[in-house]
This record gives sequence, C-alpha cells and structure tokens, in this order.
Amino acid sequence: MNNSNKTKPRLRFFEDAPGQQHIAEGDQYLYQRPVPSHNLVVIGTGTIGQEHMRVATLLGRAQIHGIYDTQKHSMDTAEANFASYSDKSLLRYPDLESACNDPAVDALFICTPNYTHFEILHTAIKSGKAIFLEKPMATDLQDAAATEAMARDYPSFIQIGLQYRYKAQYVEAFHEALDRASLGKIKTISLSEYRPPFLDKVGQWNKFNITSGGTLVEKCCHYFDLINLLAQSQPVKVYASGGQAVNFTDFERDGKKSDIDDHAFVVIDYANGTKANFTLNMFCHDFSEELIVSGDCGRLSAKEVFNFHQQQGSVASLAIEAGEMGPSKSMDVTYPALIEQSGHHGATYFEHIAFVDQLEAKSVSAATPLQGLWSMIVASAAQASMASGGAVDINQFMTANGLAHYLEN
Repeated sequence: MNNSNKTKPRLRFFEDAPGQQHIAEGDQYLYQRPVPSHNLVVIGTGTIGQEHMRVATLLGRAQIHGIYDTQKHSMDTAEANFASYSDKSLLRYPDLESACNDPAVDALFICTPNYTHFEILHTAIKSGKAIFLEKPMATDLQDAAATEAMARDYPSFIQIGLQYRYKAQYVEAFHEALDRASLGKIKTISLSEYRPPFLDKVGQWNKFNITSGGTLVEKCCHYFDLINLLAQSQPVKVYASGGQAVNFTDFERDGKKSDIDDHAFVVIDYANGTKANFTLNMFCHDFSEELIVSGDCGRLSAKEVFNFHQQQGSVASLAIEAGEMGPSKSMDVTYPALIEQSGHHGATYFEHIAFVDQLEAKSVSAATPLQGLWSMIVASAAQASMASGGAVDINQFMTANGLAHYLEN
C-alpha cells in the first residue's frame, strides 16, 4: 500500500473511534497518522503553551519533545493533560539553557508571560534554532525593535504568534479583498471585538500594564496586525479613547491596583488614504468579532461568534455586497469542528502548518518580526493617545522612540 501521498485526506474522527481499533497500523490509510519530522520544546506551559502542545500533536508533523517552566505546578498540569491525548513521554528540562540547547530539538516555542519574552529570547537565540515567539513580541517598543534587529541577522527564523490572520473569516476576507480585489480599492476598515475579561494567569501578570504591555499591546496587537495587512500602507496618525470602566477595578496584588484597560475606540489614518477604526469591549458575556471592509466596488463583512456560556463552537461567516458592481454572496466559513476546537477557533492549527512549512524551507504568510513590530507601533501609539487625550503623529512618535529608520521615505 503506497502511503507516500502527504496530501491525502484524513478521516480524523475515525482515528480514535472504538469501532476502528481492530484495524492494525499497517492497514491504516485514511486515518493513518503522519510520522513527526521535527522535535519541539515548549517554554512556558500555561494556557497558550498547552494549546501549542495540543495543536502540534493534532497536526502530527512535529512532536513535543520537552517542556520547561519555572512553575512546577504548570509543568505537572501540562504533562498530565498531554498524557490524555499522547502516549509520548516528555522531557522536563531543569533550566532554560538546557531547554534551548538540546541537540535533539529543532525549534523552540516561547509561550511565557509577555514581560519575559525579550529576556528569554536572548538565551533562545544563542541556540540557532527556529523560534516561535508568542505575541506580543515584547512589552515595549525598544525591546520589540531590538528583537526585529536580531531576527534580521539570525541564521534561522523567528515567527511571531499573531495567529488571528489564520482565523477562517480573516483568511477568506484577505482572499476576497486583496487577492481577488472583490471590493475594488479599499477605502475604510472597521474591526471590533466584544468579549469577557482577561482570564486568570500565574501571578496575575495580565492585570497590570507594566507586565502585560497594556491591553492594546497585549490583546489588540492581533487586530492591528490584521488592519495593517488590509491597509497595505504605513500608519500616519492614531487617535484612541478608552480606559478601565468595569473589569478589575477592585483587584489588587502585592499592594498594587490593577490598571489594565477594558475598552477602547481607536482611529487610524494610513499614508495611502485608507481610514480604519477598531473597537474593543472586554466586559461582555460572550465573544464576537466583526470586520467590515469597504471599497469603491463593494463591502465585505466577516464575523465570528462564539457562544461561550452555551459551550457551542464558534461560527465564522463572510458576506460580500457588490450591488451592481458584481456578484454578492454570503457563506459559512467555519473550520471543521476538530480543528476549530483545537485552539483559537482553528487559527493555531494553521499557524502550526506555517511554522512547520518554514522549518521545511517553504514560503509562508506567517507573521514576521517586522510585522509584529508594526502591530506594536500602532498599539503603543494608541496607548499613548489614550494617556494624552490627543492624536499621535506616527512620524513624531517613531522619532521620539528612536525608530525613525523604520519610516518610509
């Protein structure tokens, strides 16, 4: 039996079905698991680290070789959860240096709290291995710019964890708006997220600006990445209004009050004339996102709704309204349930495909450190605008932060 076709369909729901367990491995074809070609180490075994462990195992092209975390409880929990879906044993490294420099390992996933990313990267980058660095790449622009500079001369690659570009509705939106130019020339972009508050984290680092980078950096760098990709231009002005209205107003830790924002309105002007806005509300009871892109030939609406309290999977949809300018359509674009439920509604799964493709020297659309930096530039400018109450001129902002060399002439 020839099993060399890597693109053959897999009937995943039969892989673990009790009624199919009598099929010997040599007779498996439609639900034969791939043989992993790469070994990964996950540094930071909290919520997102465990998501990467689960998704890598589901994809099957790479395997989790080992884990490292400064918190023993996190590693214990991650190892126990891993054992529920994998029979592979994990190495538990005693320190960061041994985790980064194991010769059996091909790539490192840095999934630690935001404020540790830059410091950990300094150790990881000495390994010369491929690196996946979770978003945001740092908590301030200087560290983010230093990361981008290091990546330019790095013999391998650094992929930033801006996986929202792989959500189903945004993949289809990019295809329609950019590849097919279904809307004509893009003029306006409107994006919103309504969701519950930040979850609990080890040490509650995400409740404070100093350790998270601020809400618009921590959470919304995803959305500024999407808007930058759609605008296909550099921002020139950012204005934002927001604050802390509901969430964690009575929360304190070690004598410090939470100062994390829970809502914002952001307006962005781009050099090519495109106008964009972003709305965030983090005191809602369920999750929803909506992207509206309008051009001179049509309007696109992309939505994702996740009914968290009903424990239902997310539903992703896309609509094109072209009127007399062309065909209009509306469609469900939700990923298959097993993939949709694996993490971030399927986005992490396709992010892993891109990472493994990069390991195999294939061209991908994964987020680069430069793109990660620009998502942080917009987010940081928005945070500065909220603090000052005025619009931020990006040229002046970049110059003041020592980043003028990133500006286009």
